Amino acid sequence: MRVELDFVAVLSQWPLLVKGVAWTVGLTVISAVIGVVIGIAFAWSRSHGSVWLKAVVGTYVELIRNTPFIVQLFFVYFGLPAAGVKLSPEVASIIAMVINLSAYATEIIRAGIDATPKGQIEAAMSLALNRIQTFIRVVLPPALRKVWPSLVSQIIIVMLGSAVCGQISTAELSYAANLIQSRNFRAFEAYIVATVIYLSLAIAVRQLLNWLGPKFLFGR
Repeated sequence: MRVELDFVAVLSQWPLLVKGVAWTVGLTVISAVIGVVIGIAFAWSRSHGSVWLKAVVGTYVELIRNTPFIVQLFFVYFGLPAAGVKLSPEVASIIAMVINLSAYATEIIRAGIDATPKGQIEAAMSLALNRIQTFIRVVLPPALRKVWPSLVSQIIIVMLGSAVCGQISTAELSYAANLIQSRNFRAFEAYIVATVIYLSLAIAVRQLLNWLGPKFLFGR
């Protein structure tokens, strides 16, 4: 049986693909910024917080890391309305992605924080820096430098996981591919195109973050 591929039928729907890419990138940028900030705060809590704070954050991290992302997404979008909280698909997607990324980022960043030599912290304290100043200026930059490749990989994983958000009608890339194939019945071609775009996005995001990290975050 001969199969004739027709990528023109898919590429002719380029506005949908562009919109899908834009949503995928937008969801990733927002969730990455918020998720990493929360991850930094939670990592500090797990390393230097009180006993009860460590327990609360630890429970959150274990709960999120040991449940599927799609379950978390469905809980936010379908579960919260039962409690009177109604969210749009886009907002629900961002919240679910932030929750997921922040849990993984917490443990990644904590590993970098715990690797900071105690002598470096003691030297900062001897210069009359308080705990917050010591953490932001002395502990955090080298900690992020150590774990940056792992953090970048996790951000990319969350970006690729955003494909699940199409299940609640968020107009990201996988939703666009599914919509295109439902119109022209070219599923094989549609998902090949989506695969190539996801691969290109992953490579581009990794290159961009690996350039931004040392240049702007680490001061070198």
